Amino acid sequence: MPVNGINSIMSAGDQPKEVAKNVMGKDEFLNLLVAQLKHQDPLNPMDSTGFTAQLAQFSSLEQLQNVNDNLNTMGSSQSLMANSQAVNYIGKTITARGDGLNVDGGYADDIRFDLQSDAAAVFVNVYDATGNFVRNIEAGAMVMGEQSIPWDGLDQAGNQAMDGSYFYEVNAIDIAENEVGVDTFTTGTITGVNFRNGSAYLLAGSMEIPLDQVISVIEPENTKETNTL
Repeated sequence: MPVNGINSIMSAGDQPKEVAKNVMGKDEFLNLLVAQLKHQDPLNPMDSTGFTAQLAQFSSLEQLQNVNDNLNTMGSSQSLMANSQAVNYIGKTITARGDGLNVDGGYADDIRFDLQSDAAAVFVNVYDATGNFVRNIEAGAMVMGEQSIPWDGLDQAGNQAMDGSYFYEVNAIDIAENEVGVDTFTTGTITGVNFRNGSAYLLAGSMEIPLDQVISVIEPENTKETNTL
């Protein structure tokens, strides 16, 4: 279900509480080692073998934490790079995994989906953004593969649906009345980008599409389609 691009604001009272650490860090390990040396019995000093083993453990701990820090830095850099590239989608028409569509000026986006096998009957239900039933469409028999069904933008009573975002579900059966697998797609021209919780969301009309759900992009200049997979 599409969600409008509204950035959430968390109040101070809703801030997550820090969770107590159960893993000893390198600073705590070093402090413990120093305290152990400081309070050892001069007449019975620490065994050199044990001391060497503790130093080796400290070295391994430090290296593992450094590797973890580097991995976190790399992940943040990749996320930042992906988010910065998201603005390049503005003005382009994309196809993404999803079930959303727009109604704008009385014109509704086509309903697009992929049938995993031939279907004897295909049924589409359209809902508004709050989940209220809007329209049922019976499409009849269809062959396996990508399909597109137009929606005239009218509700079940024949009234014009209000402009905004909608979502749909597709059900299909074969000649033996067995359920046919269906994958649905969302198509739209990107008008903006929202950044939230470290992720980028593309705006197509009133729909918000996660960047990682995009599967193809069409350049407006030459309508050349680029598959992102």
